Amino acid sequence: MMQLGHVVARVALLTALPYTLALPKLWQPTTTITSVETDPPAVVTYNTNATHGPFTGSATTTGALSTSVLASAIPALPPPADAYSYPADGKLHKPEPAPFTPSGGVGTNGSAPVYRVQSDFDYQSLALALYQEWIELDLFLWGLATFTDEEFDDYGINAEDRYLLKYMAEQEVGHATVITHMLGPQAPTQCSYSYPVSNVREFIDFSQKLTRWGEAGVYGFLPHLNSGPAAQLLLQSITVEARQQLIFRQFGGMFPMPEWHTVGIPQSWAWTLLAPYIASCAADQTRLVWQNFPALRILNQPNAARINGSDAWNETTGGSSNTLTTGEISAPDMCINATLATENCNPAVSQNRSRPLSYPGRQVFLAWDAPGQLVGPNNSYVTTTSAPQPRFAAWVSQLNVTYSPLLNVSVEGRSAYTVQPNVSTWAGDPAFNGTMFLALTDVDWFRDVVVGGETDTPGGWAI
Repeated sequence: MMQLGHVVARVALLTALPYTLALPKLWQPTTTITSVETDPPAVVTYNTNATHGPFTGSATTTGALSTSVLASAIPALPPPADAYSYPADGKLHKPEPAPFTPSGGVGTNGSAPVYRVQSDFDYQSLALALYQEWIELDLFLWGLATFTDEEFDDYGINAEDRYLLKYMAEQEVGHATVITHMLGPQAPTQCSYSYPVSNVREFIDFSQKLTRWGEAGVYGFLPHLNSGPAAQLLLQSITVEARQQLIFRQFGGMFPMPEWHTVGIPQSWAWTLLAPYIASCAADQTRLVWQNFPALRILNQPNAARINGSDAWNETTGGSSNTLTTGEISAPDMCINATLATENCNPAVSQNRSRPLSYPGRQVFLAWDAPGQLVGPNNSYVTTTSAPQPRFAAWVSQLNVTYSPLLNVSVEGRSAYTVQPNVSTWAGDPAFNGTMFLALTDVDWFRDVVVGGETDTPGGWAI
């Protein structure tokens, strides 16, 4: 097996050859050479005419996948004893295993990579990611089939944009295929889905939120996978999904990437947000171990379809996705009808709106469901919580978790409000830009989460 250093050296030499040989003579490109295409690997089979709508039957099994449980929680431990032992002074401290190759790293000893899961953690994490890829494939195709060309055109999404949306669905076929191969024959398959949207604007907002769950959910578990090779292939899919999320923000007339870092969230948070929109799956579908938290709704969730996005009350659809709805917005208040460039939100490469969707010091009113609700495929998962009474809101974005106290808490009414903190990730980088994941907890620490939701603001809120 050729060592990495030798490969790099030889490739560098090859790429230098044309420039060296070109000195005495002008070379003309030949365009008539043909090559026979090799047979490509097959992709997973999928249904382009899947049924949609809520599940109306009865679950044959309920609850998350489980086995014997050793403890009520993973204990918080200090870093390993040698975590700070490496000198980090820019010098080499051990012999190089090969030319131009520093010592260290994981999976760098020349062993052939094995692209498959290596633990229960790996399997359940990639299975969650596959559920996400399947719903994205279906959602993109469903949107194109549900809304007419005229409806898309009226919103400002033309035929070229719609082809891009179709191509993003094709990308999901590849993502589903690679994860299926890494999981094996029991990998989750395509399900039936139910989407909480009724027009193009709502479809775009739901899509940009859903793609962010997938992206953030994978970033949360990727470094913990036992299989480095599987993590690498999944990373090469999720970076494409990140581009999809950016494009949906552009379709929604929002600033495309208002943060310096993309947040990562735990698997149970991603599953909580995703599961309610999976209506039904095959009876023998692989089940997941992850927890489903009670839904959290932001009652004054900013509405990015408004000129004044923060002037909204109960303008969401879809439970804890907090997807915007346009039904209560008058035509003059719709930002897509605005004539001022700083207020307009037509689809564009970038929009820099003068009014933030939210801002530090803003009251945020919350309501949450009781635990014990049936959600997810075939209504077969049950929402649970281990925290008796929420006391803090945990704002999760970019690199940080920020806590703010809950005020006017009503345990019986399951409602409260909090005040948006004024924090930055770095100087010049407000923490509350782009996607903000909001959770309620009974302690000022991230583990005892009660309920979870997502909110949106390209100027200080969440998506």
